[in-house]
This record gives sequence, C-alpha cells and structure tokens, in this order.
Amino acid sequence: MIEVSHARGANLPPVRSVVQRVRSASVDVGGTRVCAIGPGLLILLGVRKGETYSDLEWMTEKVLNLRIFDDEAGVMNLSVRDIAGEILVVSQFTLLANSRKGRRPSYIDAAPPDQAKRHYEDFCDRLGLSGLKVRRGVFQAMMDVALVNDGPVTILLDSLKESPPNVIAKAPATPNVIAKAPSF
Repeated sequence: MIEVSHARGANLPPVRSVVQRVRSASVDVGGTRVCAIGPGLLILLGVRKGETYSDLEWMTEKVLNLRIFDDEAGVMNLSVRDIAGEILVVSQFTLLANSRKGRRPSYIDAAPPDQAKRHYEDFCDRLGLSGLKVRRGVFQAMMDVALVNDGPVTILLDSLKESPPNVIAKAPATPNVIAKAPSF
C-alpha cells in the first residue's frame, strides 16, 4: 500500500497557466465570435487565493520571453515578442482544481471571482504593455475555445520558481521481484 500525504492547497502555485503555441485560436460565446488571433499564444490562466502582483509580473515576463517559436534553423529560440505574435488569454479557474480525494474536483483554492477577475485583467493589461495584440476571453462565461496547436507545443507554468510536488508518496518496503515475460 502507498501512503499519500495531502496538504490541501499548500503546494499549489498562486498563478498557473497553460501556454500553447498556436497557428490560430478563437473564443465564441453563445454562438458568437468574441475574439480571434493568428500565430502566437493561447494562454489559459488560473488564479489562486493569495496571489500577489509579483506573481503576475513573473508570469507576464515568463510568457513574453518564453522561447518556444522556431528560428530560421528550426530551433525553438524565439519568443512571442520576437515574432510579433498575438496572444489570447482565457481565464480558467479549473486549472487550480484539487482532485486528489474523491471523484469531484474541489475548486476551494481558486480565487473568488472578483479577485480573479482583477488579476486576470491586470495580467492581460501587463501583456498589452509589450505592444503585442492581446485578446481576452469573456470572464465567467461558458466559452467555446478553438485552437490550431502549432507543434504541438504546450507548456505548464507555475508562478512559484520551484513548485514542490503536491503528493509525497512512500512505497512500502518490498523485496525486489523480477517478472518473467511469458514465452509464446
């Protein structure tokens, strides 16, 4: 039996994002196109309770300078800034889900909507200061998010420089067992 230690929320980062290199991406709400971008980044952003502006600043700089676009030699050496790409940001509190216990994820560690919206808007504004085209999903709306992932290249970013693991597992002491493959 494996013992698992859970510390609810203790190791979750204040800001989590999924960054996807895309050829295009769009958001529709209620069947109506809200926004669309060409080549660049689709960012799904989750905000946790207790997030600070330094977390947002770190995430902004990381996203803008992340070298995940190909240079002339086909090596990922260029950032979204370098290629003058576009950015679409979608708020997604479910990135902070805790699904360690039971079958229904808990979102108790996600920031309340008013705080999350302020930080989401601030993050988008900070990205916009780069001069790049930044588009936004609709906060708290049911959205149809479409994308053409380029690569695919998908990166998970946490605002903590070193995120400790969420689970510490201790395997019981057992003798080494060598399994023989069946002969046919």
